[in-house]
Amino acid sequence: MLLALGVTLLAGLATSVGGVVGTRSAMVRPGMMALALAFAAGLMMTISLLQIAPAALDSMSTALGRGAAVASVFGAMTLGAGVVYALRRLLPHRPHRPAPGAPDVRGLDPTLLRSGVLIALVVTLHNLPEGLATFLSTVEDPAGGAVLALAIAIHNVPEGLAVAAPIYAATRNRRQAMLWATLSGLAEPLGGLLGYLALRAVLPADWLDLSLGLVAGMMVAVSLLELVPGARRYAVGHREVLVGLFLGAVVMVVSLALLRL
Repeated sequence: MLLALGVTLLAGLATSVGGVVGTRSAMVRPGMMALALAFAAGLMMTISLLQIAPAALDSMSTALGRGAAVASVFGAMTLGAGVVYALRRLLPHRPHRPAPGAPDVRGLDPTLLRSGVLIALVVTLHNLPEGLATFLSTVEDPAGGAVLALAIAIHNVPEGLAVAAPIYAATRNRRQAMLWATLSGLAEPLGGLLGYLALRAVLPADWLDLSLGLVAGMMVAVSLLELVPGARRYAVGHREVLVGLFLGAVVMVVSLALLRL
């Protein structure tokens, strides 16, 4: 268990590496901010639609049958999107627009800060079951668990960037941005340990499967309601948004391919 906890912790802390990248001074330039937000959107939509939602659907199909599983996962995703919409209403939402020709993003931007907090929340939720998978794999097969943890760490780096970049651009506080990125990664060992103990107590696995659908819906909603509009707002042209979306999708597809090796 100690080995599994350590491996899961290292995989989770890869978000801190992404946090370092996301707090570079270049990230506060409007073009770079647009690229980072679009990158995060491409990354989060890809992992939601290609990994998280299908995994929930496959697991629920075994227990409920295909039709009921589709309805359950779709319902969970809809609920997740509704949670994000409600959070958007509660958090600051006054748009900030950079002055034409401004070299960087100046002043506190409540919209960017809200985006960063929402990303941190959904990444944290996503990392809970991901940490459980790493933890259980390492308990049963340390070598296989280590390979899985490495692949997860690779795609945790851009997730940390997605959390830190908007928070740093909004506050210019590297420590705060790094803290949010690191805390989102620490959800992995927490999810691994708590999930393992819960399974030992014979907690029905269906709840975990449905939680994956919930997280997928939250990620898609954050991408469409927060990240893409934010990227368009900071873009100098249309190229940053398209390139960011494409790169985010490619990075996540590659990391998912490594997970399947």
